[in-house]
Amino acid sequence: MKRYFLLLLAVCGFSFGMYAQSIAPKVKFVRYNESSKTTEDVEVEESKSETGDAPLEITCIANVNDGGGKYNYMCEWKIFRSDKGEESTFLVRTDEEFTYTLTESGGYGIKLYVTFVDEKGDTVELHTEQPISVVVSESKLICPDGVSPNDDNLNDKLIIEYKSLVKASGVIVNRWGKKLHTFTLENLKDGWDAKQNGKPVKDGAYFLYLDAVGSDGLHYKIRKTISVLSGFNQTADDNGATANE
Repeated sequence: MKRYFLLLLAVCGFSFGMYAQSIAPKVKFVRYNESSKTTEDVEVEESKSETGDAPLEITCIANVNDGGGKYNYMCEWKIFRSDKGEESTFLVRTDEEFTYTLTESGGYGIKLYVTFVDEKGDTVELHTEQPISVVVSESKLICPDGVSPNDDNLNDKLIIEYKSLVKASGVIVNRWGKKLHTFTLENLKDGWDAKQNGKPVKDGAYFLYLDAVGSDGLHYKIRKTISVLSGFNQTADDNGATANE
């Protein structure tokens, strides 16, 4: 009899656990890896923190266990500034899953509240004890002075180093003001291959005009000469240093 009671208790405990309400919220986004020039999928769970560049599109996923279908439930997400706490909440969403874009640098806290209601009208409330933390990096913009398109895998493209820009537009023109290339926020990472309509431009001086706005509110206004030197070669020695040939 005692053994039967223990077995029954174990089975009931398993059933209760299987149907208990629970939440496991997470935030997903795609991060660009500057070193590998590739993107990577990032998932952030409760009490964890990850950093990304603006504009940062995040997807919030509730992952609700509704107690085996015995409960209806309502989600409430809150996004706020980490340094000011939950009282600084600027976005409330009731979707179980939604996407939102963060454009300003700094830390953000994300919390989920879920209210469960059974058929009798009784309620159970669950929420994340610690927020999910997402940090949007400050901006950066660095433009090189030239490009040597000679297929030696060194400086073959004019690559603009940047992160966390929310706006960008620019052009490269020749000395007569003819437009050779147009930059947008979408193609900025591709750089310029010193070509116009697929054909290499002549060696010489060209001009870059680039305007951008960072996630931290910084305004960049670049006006500089770009040198194209296809005859310039570099070789790497055993220590990784480079020398002109």
